[in-house]
Formats: sequence, structure tokens, C-alpha cells
Amino acid sequence: MSEIELVCTELGPALDLLRAAGFRIDLIYPADSPHTAVLAKDGATVRLTSKPGAPLADALTPFTPEFVLTRGSETSGAGRAGMLYRDLIPSRLGGRYIASHIQIPGGGAVSDWVHYHQVRFQMIYVRSGWVRVVYEDQGEAFVMEAGDLVLQPPEIRHRVLESSVGLEVVEVSCPALHPTFADHEMELPNRIGDPKRTYSGQRFLRHIGSQTPWTPFLSGESQESGIHEATGGIAQVRTVRTTGMPVAFPPHSGELVFGFVLSGTARLDCHGEQLVEPSDSFVIPPSECWSIEAASDDLQFLHVTTAALD
Repeated sequence: MSEIELVCTELGPALDLLRAAGFRIDLIYPADSPHTAVLAKDGATVRLTSKPGAPLADALTPFTPEFVLTRGSETSGAGRAGMLYRDLIPSRLGGRYIASHIQIPGGGAVSDWVHYHQVRFQMIYVRSGWVRVVYEDQGEAFVMEAGDLVLQPPEIRHRVLESSVGLEVVEVSCPALHPTFADHEMELPNRIGDPKRTYSGQRFLRHIGSQTPWTPFLSGESQESGIHEATGGIAQVRTVRTTGMPVAFPPHSGELVFGFVLSGTARLDCHGEQLVEPSDSFVIPPSECWSIEAASDDLQFLHVTTAALD
């Protein structure tokens, strides 16, 4: 099979030209701001890149903790399948984690294909709107609404089908730079339902926020997702709200401590006093205490933590 490398200034327009000529995408990376894709047609393979020599790293890199505060007013960039990605952890914590605020402003059918990711951990939370998705061995396509989330185990095949106008989701993945592979042989749904199937020791999880009760959590309340059990202890994801009192968080014994403000305002006490508003996000070094103070009555935030993965 012949293989050539084509260097382009911008990946998106060049990718559209090759797809219009009948090439199919086999691999693309990274998802948030793609610079390289591998395409094939009639036995020929093309590696299209705007960054020649860029490595394809899918291994865990050393974790580098730091405090990160990202504002919702920061701009988004074009990502995979026409989605807009806003980078929530620019430093990647040493290449260990990536978090993205993903939007599809126009809604309708999504230009996606059956694909999978080589990841250690990946979850998607719907912040607003709805999206219809389908997953390998999980039955028919289903709709995720605001407050819902899924755990995407390593290499589970899936596809985004359509979305509402103004869809917003938050995605957290490890490692930060991981490849997305197309699976041209599998058709979804594949008419198989196997909720107990595991993928590299993890199982698919669909969490429906509207069906999940609020339970006591520290001095506030939370909706627990069940991701701790589904990942075998790798991660935990919950939605947190306050009940009129400050919420103090002790030092975390693992790695990632990530928060995304879904609604309301509060004061984040960590590395000084920080006012946080909707769509702001933060990362807390795991060894540090932090707290949420002076919260508005409607404050809710997504709270994601991971264990030590080495």
C-alpha cells in the first residue's frame, strides 16, 4: 500500500477536499484542535498534517499538578466533526488531562462517523441542550439532556448523530493527546445490548440527571454518577450544589480535581479569592484544601476527580 504525507496550512479545508475526492478518514488527532489525519482510498494512504513531525502520543505522561482558572468568556476553536472546542486546561497538567467545553451552535445532524478513542478515562456531561448518540453493544440510539453524562470506556465504538441548537457539553479525558480512530466496518446501533460488558476493565455508564436524587455531600448536596464503580475506582464524577453554607474540600489523594460552574456564582477560595461564574472552570492541585463560599442560591458545578493512575 502506498503512503504519502501532505503538508497543509489548515487541516479543515484540506480534509474537506480529500473527503470530497472519495478519501475516508481512518485517524484524526487531537480532537480539540486537529492538526493531523490519516485517510485512505483505493489502497492509497495519505497522512495530512499542518504540523509535520508532530508526535502521536497516547501514553500516560507524568502528572504535573497546578492551579488553573479558565474563564467562560474565552474563545473557542474549531475541532473534530465541526464542533467548537474551548480548552479548559491549557497546560494539560503535563500532558495527562484534557478538558473541553464543546458546543454545536447550529444543531441538526452532526457530521460524525463511528469511531473510538484510545484513552484511559473519558466522560461527557451535557451542560445544556440535547444530543442523540449511539454506542456499541448499548442498544438503540438515545438522547442525552442537560444534567446527563456518559462514561466512555476505552475503545468503545460510538457516534454523535444530531443535536439541539446551542448544545453544550463538558468532556474530560486522559491522556490529553489521544488518537481518534474510525471504524468503517461497524454499523451502529449493532442490535446488541450488553450492559455488563467491560472495555479494558471499565463498563459503559449512562447517568440520567433527572432521575438521580440529591444526597448529602460534605456541607452541601450532590448527585452521584456511579462512575467510581464503572471505572474500577479510577474516577468519580458528581454534580454539587450548596445549601446555604460554605463547602470545604479536603486535600485529594489522587490526581485530577476539576470543577466546571454550571449555574450561579460563588467565591472559590484557593490561591486567593476567585469569583467564579457560569462556564468558568478550575483545577485544584490534589494536595491542597479549597472551598466554595458565598454561593448564590442556584449554584451548581460539575466535580471530577481521578485516582493516581501510575
